Amino acid sequence: MYAIVTNNEITKLITNPKSLVISDVRYPAKIFSVWSASELNAIGIYEVITDSSNFKDEKWYINTNESYAFADNQVTRSWGTATPKAHADSNAVDEDGNNILDENGNQVINYGLKTQLIRTLKQQVSNELAKTDWYITRNTEKETAIPSAISTHRDAVRTKQAEMETAITNASDTPALETLYTYVNTGTEKNPVHERPLGKLPTLES
Repeated sequence: MYAIVTNNEITKLITNPKSLVISDVRYPAKIFSVWSASELNAIGIYEVITDSSNFKDEKWYINTNESYAFADNQVTRSWGTATPKAHADSNAVDEDGNNILDENGNQVINYGLKTQLIRTLKQQVSNELAKTDWYITRNTEKETAIPSAISTHRDAVRTKQAEMETAITNASDTPALETLYTYVNTGTEKNPVHERPLGKLPTLES
């Protein structure tokens, strides 16, 4: 991405290099590939440098709109301070602070990350257990014994689910939730083992 700077002000952003007119002179698109940075700067064209130090994972944070600034002979694209998404549920309110009710008169809830993550976890548990539900159905219909390995696995899934839900519920804030889901190398550089504090559900394959 490039920017045109006139009188120290950014006047236009160029996402796709193309022919353009500057000070009544038309320049072909190839100048972006064959001219040096100093030659482009001389006619007011600067490559945009991205500063993503404030940009955070949008799963956990709300980023500000990007902004562009020209200083020290450089155009920089950056973001302001990101805001953590709410980790807890809250009552929905209007601009005056009044509670928002649904058509049945019930309070509308803004569901926080904890509720969303636990809902996702429950769905993952349901998907994992569904792989072996047919053993339960067969036992009910035909009284065929459920293999001990299957029962052990299903119990392990539910036990791990309870542990994970507790960890999510007990997280103090959004950064703490993010940490639970962040994989780190608990092994060595030569033999890496990537794990996350939250752990993962057991599967039959594992």
